[in-house]
Amino acid sequence: MPVDDDLVRAAQEALFCEQVLSKGGETVLRATLRDAPVAAWTHYPANDVFDPVSGGQWYYHCHLPPEEAEHGHFHCFVRPDGKDGPVHHLVAVGVDAHGRLQRLFTVNQWVVGDTWLDAEPSIALLERFDMQMPQPSYLANRWLTAVLRLYGAEIATLIRQRDVALATHPTTDGTPVREDRALEVTSELRVDLMARVKDLGL
Repeated sequence: MPVDDDLVRAAQEALFCEQVLSKGGETVLRATLRDAPVAAWTHYPANDVFDPVSGGQWYYHCHLPPEEAEHGHFHCFVRPDGKDGPVHHLVAVGVDAHGRLQRLFTVNQWVVGDTWLDAEPSIALLERFDMQMPQPSYLANRWLTAVLRLYGAEIATLIRQRDVALATHPTTDGTPVREDRALEVTSELRVDLMARVKDLGL
């Protein structure tokens, strides 16, 4: 089966960002936190990162104490109508304490409080997520963009699975399913960047 050139470029960019950061003793996570004291649920950076050209937006946060395999995750959004327009959550990207990719997952609406979009219009926004911003780290921004490119097909599947999970989730007290605190993670996939790179023949 021929290798998809777009996937190869995305994998190369993700690796490049990690390698350049590593030369300076940095990781994607360190470049994001900038030695800030880590507090549960706090957004890093404080006002999120927003690209006014693409409409892409993200923030990092963690739950303390961190899970054994996962330190925290990047929540990735798109604002297709600009900074003051509605914001739509696409996917969360989990990393370990060394900034290594661990998993991709979707969440129920109450988790992030975004403006709801069904699966197909959400998937159509994936290509809009393109973070060309200098802060908190240009390399961290490009790494995150590359991850969403590299796993675009898988993320699309996760978003569809999210809607299935919501459609089939039982509620007993009349709470709307997208507000049901009993349902937080709606779909997830464990991922390994180096294994994906190997699969692509790099």
